[in-house]
Amino acid sequence: MIMKKISVFLMIAAIILTMGSCGNKTQQVPFDNGDSAEIANADPTIYGISGVATTMNSLQLITDTGDTLTFDISTAIEQDKVFGGIQSGDRMAVIPTSDKTSALMVINQSTLLGSWVMPNPLDGSDEVGIRIKEGGIAESIEQPTISYRTWRLIRGQLEIVQVEEEGSGIEETYLYDIVLLGPDTLIYKDKEDTFEYSRQRAKKGYGENIKLEEASEADFQI
Repeated sequence: MIMKKISVFLMIAAIILTMGSCGNKTQQVPFDNGDSAEIANADPTIYGISGVATTMNSLQLITDTGDTLTFDISTAIEQDKVFGGIQSGDRMAVIPTSDKTSALMVINQSTLLGSWVMPNPLDGSDEVGIRIKEGGIAESIEQPTISYRTWRLIRGQLEIVQVEEEGSGIEETYLYDIVLLGPDTLIYKDKEDTFEYSRQRAKKGYGENIKLEEASEADFQI
């Protein structure tokens, strides 16, 4: 009786093996744990510091991982895809070609940092804007209804997270294309709006322009 049960088990196993193969070729079931999607959507941007070997058409980058790479940036220059200029010691974000020999886009993060303002679009009386700080911190300038929270560069776009203070209070994420970034100018846009900023100048302190007359003998006479 036991031998019959073993024979039946062996027959079932043989049938399963036969169904799972054809012509000695095993059918493989594709396995996807989600990594393929993450790789496809991964940000290719390389971050680092511009090195002393940087030239007019070549960018030396000491990456955050400790590598030293050299990119040909001539094509990026021709296509106006170098934002913020290039200077040794500045922090840069580079979108490379697949072989990592040339740059498709270069963004100077050091130039991007700072306080950027524009005339109030409602009445033009005050300056409003955004403060882009190190560590991915963003702050609003004279905008009580909008609170900027964070910023980052991703795939060559500027991502800003903000909260509408008079709305639901839910954080919203916006992606912008950088149009122009210079020493005193920042312009970025999405499908609906274009934002044109100038770098905010430090306000002169109180009494800075007051000139004091030199003391004379008459000032001390009673």
